[in-house]
Amino acid sequence: MTKSVPENKARQGRWGWHGLRILVAGLLLAFIAWGAVEIYGELIKPPTTQQTLPEAPPAGQKSTQGS
Repeated sequence: MTKSVPENKARQGRWGWHGLRILVAGLLLAFIAWGAVEIYGELIKPPTTQQTLPEAPPAGQKSTQGS
């Protein structure tokens, strides 16, 4: 048989410290995972090579080389 509880007496469980600890632990785990992915992303990034290309003379000017 089901027990009848009046609406003003019925309530959900409290959040309390247990719920807060779970939320904080989940947030910390999310930050740890984010940091691990950031570090892994930096490790697998291909090295950048800096190549210097000769500058072309501005349009309208003749090159002074070879003349």
